[in-house]
Amino acid sequence: MSIVFLPELRALVAAGRRLLGIDLGEKTIGLALSDTLLTVATPYQTLKRGKFTADATGIETIAAKEGVGGLVIGLPLNMDGSEGPSAQSVRAFARNFSGRSSLPILLWDERLSTAAVQRDMIAADVTRKRRAAAVDKVAAAYILQGGLDALRNLPPR
Repeated sequence: MSIVFLPELRALVAAGRRLLGIDLGEKTIGLALSDTLLTVATPYQTLKRGKFTADATGIETIAAKEGVGGLVIGLPLNMDGSEGPSAQSVRAFARNFSGRSSLPILLWDERLSTAAVQRDMIAADVTRKRRAAAVDKVAAAYILQGGLDALRNLPPR
């Protein structure tokens, strides 16, 4: 499919399908799933980052298994809203993925998502080891929840 804007995503995701939230890190890919009503994001899994083809195949497999109708990928913008190398890398991944998948892709501003998740986990007294194991999938849920909340706040069709 292609990279879409929020209203297009709503129109393209069939009723009863989920959204898959993705936090693309340098070493791992955090994943989160929405419910079928597109209201709540839940941390799902972390994939070890490899070559693009392997990463894309892993995401496609999960999307097919879980009934995913669209992707929400975190776009790591700089604090001033500009795009640095990380954002360019995410855009390249999304562009390449859209060339092999029919799923619509929404790029969602993820500024400070990992920092917010880390802060919340520290406040909850989660150990450093458990934080390291969970931060990427929890960050993906944070990103996805932002997209879900924005979808819910769109004017009616």
